[in-house]
Amino acid sequence: MTLSSGVGRLVSLNVGRSEPNPAKQTTGTGIGKRPVDHPVTVRRPGPKTTGLHSGVVGDFIGDVKHHGGDDQAVYAYSVEDYAWWSAELGRDLAPGLFGENLTTEGLDLYNALIGDRWQIGDQVVLETTFGRIPCSTFQHRMAEPRWIKRFTAAGRTGAYLRILQEGEIEPGARIELLERPAHGLTIAEAFDIYMHHPQHLSRLLVADALPPQLRADIEKRLAATPG
Repeated sequence: MTLSSGVGRLVSLNVGRSEPNPAKQTTGTGIGKRPVDHPVTVRRPGPKTTGLHSGVVGDFIGDVKHHGGDDQAVYAYSVEDYAWWSAELGRDLAPGLFGENLTTEGLDLYNALIGDRWQIGDQVVLETTFGRIPCSTFQHRMAEPRWIKRFTAAGRTGAYLRILQEGEIEPGARIELLERPAHGLTIAEAFDIYMHHPQHLSRLLVADALPPQLRADIEKRLAATPG
């Protein structure tokens, strides 16, 4: 099913190289992503800790315990949410600053559903899985007071995606929302429940596209809840 309103554009395609990470004891960080002006291959990276880590060829991930793998293969953030943050922070925010691979325009990521499927260009199909949980590396990069708490409270997390169909993408490519699940659970709602409202965790289980590791964690937390 193609939704006529679900059409956007890949404004910037961003790739990160290994750089020192003063915020964590890891081999480095790839959060400092920079726009590229050529096509890039995306492919399934495999398991989080033992696979190829990023789904974007040439992109580096340092903290492989918390980032990368098939269920976090690609990270997207929208220019619309950047504009919101720019107004909040009183400064310009360039594509790639948040460490996203895909800077999008025209797709409402704040109201994206877990399990939305996107086609980028002629080849690649991606599926949204969950929002981004901020970490100390992100805090250090932004150099904003209480950044982790502010980012978490705003709920404008961007979207992690898994790769359903591999191929090449390039800057300026058309992004089309191919399919939406019927459950209506947005990434923002799921993130808010997971972070702040454990009494509603069962709501997250309606999303088949939820990462299996996250689903197992939720089920464990629910099983440990009295009553």
